[in-house]
Amino acid sequence: MFRWGILSTAKIGRDHVIPQFQDSENGVVTAIASRDHARARAVADRFGIPLAYASYEELLASDEVDGIYIPLPTSQHIEWSIKAAEAGKHVLCEKPISLHASEIAPLIAARDANNVLVSEAFMVTYHPQWHKVRALIREGAIGRLRQVQGAFSYYNTDPSNMRNNASLGGGGLPDIGVYPTVTTRFSTGKEPLRVQSTVEMDPDFGTDRYASLRADFGEFEMSFYCSTQMAARQLMVFHGEDGYIEVTAPFNSGEYGHPTVILERRGHHEATTFRFGGVRQYRLQAEAFARKVGGSDDEVFSLEQSALNQKFIDAVYRAAKHDGWETV
Repeated sequence: MFRWGILSTAKIGRDHVIPQFQDSENGVVTAIASRDHARARAVADRFGIPLAYASYEELLASDEVDGIYIPLPTSQHIEWSIKAAEAGKHVLCEKPISLHASEIAPLIAARDANNVLVSEAFMVTYHPQWHKVRALIREGAIGRLRQVQGAFSYYNTDPSNMRNNASLGGGGLPDIGVYPTVTTRFSTGKEPLRVQSTVEMDPDFGTDRYASLRADFGEFEMSFYCSTQMAARQLMVFHGEDGYIEVTAPFNSGEYGHPTVILERRGHHEATTFRFGGVRQYRLQAEAFARKVGGSDDEVFSLEQSALNQKFIDAVYRAAKHDGWETV
C-alpha cells in the first residue's frame, strides 16, 4: 500500500481528497501535518489517520510516508514541492503548481535529482469522461475540429478566502482558468500558438475576478471565460465540421451536475450520450499515481505538461495588457 502524508488540513483535502485516498485500492493516508497540532490531530481522528504532526518538516522526515499530497495556498506550492522531493518523497501537488512557468524548472531539477515522481493534481485528466472525449476526437467522430468553447465560474467575495488573496496566489485564472486550458490540451494533444484576452481585476482583492480569451491553436480556435464573481457554471464544447461534443459537468462532476458527454453528429437525428455515474476522480488520480511510483505505465500528469499549461496562463495575463495577439 502506498502511504500518503497530507501537508496541511486544507478544505479540499478534508472534503474530497482524504476520503477518496483512504478508499483507494492501493493507498492509505498514514499522516497529516499542520502548524496547529490540535487541528492536525482533530482531522487525523476524523479520518482514522494514525499520525498527526505539528510541523510540515516533521511530516517530510517521517519514515511512515512514501508520498506527499500538498493542498497549501498556491504561492507555497513550488517551495514545499521542492522540499518534499529533496526529502525523497513523491509529490502530488494541487493545481496550479506554480504562478509562473519559469518556476517549474527548479522543481523538475529537484524531481530528477532525487528520483521521485512529482505531479500536478489535475484530477480531471483521470476522469473517464475526458478519456472518452479524447478518443472521440482522435477517431474523427466530429470530423475536423474547428472551435472549442468553455466556461467556469462561481461566486465568492469572501475576503478571508485564499482565492481572493493575491499574496497567496488567488484569482480566477490560477484557480479555475487552468481547467479549460488543460482539458483542451489533454483532449486534442495540441498547444496554443497565440492568445488575445481581457482580464478584469477586483479593486479590493487585487485578484482577477473575470477573464475571457481567444486562443489560436493553428488547426482550431478556443474561447472561454472564467470568473470568481458570476453565477456558477461549467461547460466545455468541442465543435467540428461533422458534429460536436458537449461535456456538461467537465471539472467538478457531481457538484455541477452529472458527468455526461453528448455527441451530436451532422446528419444524425439522435445524439449519443455517454454517462459516467459514480466516478470518483480523486481516487482514480491517487491510484494511478501510486501505480506509477510502482513502475506501471499509467499516464500521470507530468511537470513538463504543467510548464506548458502555465505558459498558456502566463500569456493570457500578458495579452490582457495590450490589444492584439500575444505569443504563448
